[in-house]
Order: sequence, then C-alpha cells, then structure tokens
Amino acid sequence: MIEMSELKPRPPILDDDSVDDESDLMREDDLLDRSKFGRRRKRRRGKRRRLTLAVLPTALTLGNGVCGLAAIAIAVSTESLDWTPESKLFAAGLLIFGGMLFDALDGSAARLTGQASRFGAELDSLCDAVTFGVAPAVIVWRISDVLLQRLTWGIGVLFALCVLIRLARFNVETPEDDDHEGFEGLPSPAAAGTIAAFAIAIPDLADFAVGEAYPEWIHSMAGVALDASHYVIPTLALVLAFLMVSRYEYPHVFAQLVRGRRAPHQIGQALFAVVGLFLLHWVALPVVFCYFAFMSPIRSLLQRNSNPVASSSSVEGG
Repeated sequence: MIEMSELKPRPPILDDDSVDDESDLMREDDLLDRSKFGRRRKRRRGKRRRLTLAVLPTALTLGNGVCGLAAIAIAVSTESLDWTPESKLFAAGLLIFGGMLFDALDGSAARLTGQASRFGAELDSLCDAVTFGVAPAVIVWRISDVLLQRLTWGIGVLFALCVLIRLARFNVETPEDDDHEGFEGLPSPAAAGTIAAFAIAIPDLADFAVGEAYPEWIHSMAGVALDASHYVIPTLALVLAFLMVSRYEYPHVFAQLVRGRRAPHQIGQALFAVVGLFLLHWVALPVVFCYFAFMSPIRSLLQRNSNPVASSSSVEGG
C-alpha cells in the first residue's frame, strides 16, 4: 500500500546552489521590507516633529484670536462688569494691541521654524478678522453716544467688511516668496490699532480735562478733544476703511525692524514717538498711528501733484 504521506505534494528537489540562491533572495526581501518599514517610521517621526514645531506659531495665532474675543466681551459688557465705560474701552484697546503683538510674532515664528503653511495663513486671517475687524467695530459702536445709533452701526459694519476685503485680497495677491517689505493698502492691524489708540487715550484725556495739576488751557483743550472724539472716531473709521482697500503703499515696519533695516528718518520718528509717549502718555498713541496711516497717502498725493505730466501720462497709458 501507498502511505497517505506520499499522496501529499512534495517540494521540488533543489541542489545546493539553488538553495543558497533562494535564501539570498529571501534575505534581500527581508532587508527591503525592513528598509521600507524603517523609512515609514522615519517619515512618521518627521511628520510628528513638524507638527510639534507648528504648535508655537499656531498658539501665537490663537492668542491673537483670544485677545479679539476678550476685547469684544469687555466692550459689550454692561452690568456684568462693574467698570466705567472709559475703563472698558481702555481694556478693549489694550487687548487689540495684544492681538497685534501676537500677530507680529506668529509669522516670524512660523518662518524661523520652517512651518509657514496654508493652514497657518488661513487661521491667521480668521483671527485677524475677529481682532482687527469685529473688535474695532464694537469700539466704534460703544465710543460715541452723540451720533445716531443706526449711523454708528453702519460705520462699524463697513469697517469690518473692509477688513474682510483687505484680508482676502492679501491672501490672494501675496505670493509665497514675498519679501514682506511692504503692503498695498493700509494693513488691518494698523487700522485697528488706530481705533484702539483713541480708546486707550480717552482716560488720560479725561484726566487732562479735570486734573488739578494741569493749567486751564490744557483743561479746555482736553475738554474740546473729548467732545470732538464722539464725531472724530466714527469719521476716522470711515477713512481707515477706505485706506485699507486702497492701493497706497505702506512699509512693513515690524519686518524692517527685525531685519535691522532702519533708515535715519525712521530712527528719528521712533525717538519722536518715545518723547511723545513720555510727555503725553497714552495721548501720543493716536498721533503716532494717525501719522503712519496718513503719511503714505499724503506723500503719494503730493508726488502726484508735483509731477502732473507723469500722472497724466500714466492715466492715458492705463
């Protein structure tokens, strides 16, 4: 009888050379599999490392959004926060400045760590819309009780919409290899900072109006400025909204300071701002921000008027 084990298929008989070749092939396959597995582990580790490094820029960007939300919450609070209206606007203005600081640092952190990405750019724009669009609009709504509420609401909404247009245009028109030396149109942080500067200056201005340590002429000037602020700040918000969507060129001050590119006139301007802050306290902030917001358009208009031939030829060529 034939045993059952003989019915099972037997492997082909191989000589010694073929066995060695087969084992070598198996070893090579194992090495390839292991190398692929090792590369996969390295790729996973690389991804984890990149995500870890991206935590710092993302945290700074979210800090910008938190400052904007806190500014809105304080500005709209009524009986829930037992502060004077001037103190609430002062705190909201400081929080907008805090958002400006976070906004200036997150881009630098992303470039230093090599983590500049589309996700970071989109998140930055969303936080900017809150801090530099909605929060200043709320300040405009709350800072004036003389104008019609319907009018101040419309001005605040227009300001916020221009911020959205400004941010969307910047995202679409700015290439990835941009040198970040300047902007077309007033940057939204500068526009929001101008509104916030007036909100911060109001308590000091009120102190100038009633403080016993100041002469009478300062009392009268501060009182006039306080009365005019109810009209000036909403009007200023309209002008700033236009400048944001304009094509006037503005320098990127923070990027130039970080890279050490400071012209002599910029050093003089910085010294002037420091002296103004020392003498006028917070009242100097609106002067500094208005100077930045309006100098580029004024300079452009003066150059255009001084050279009418070139401006007319450019219009005909366009």
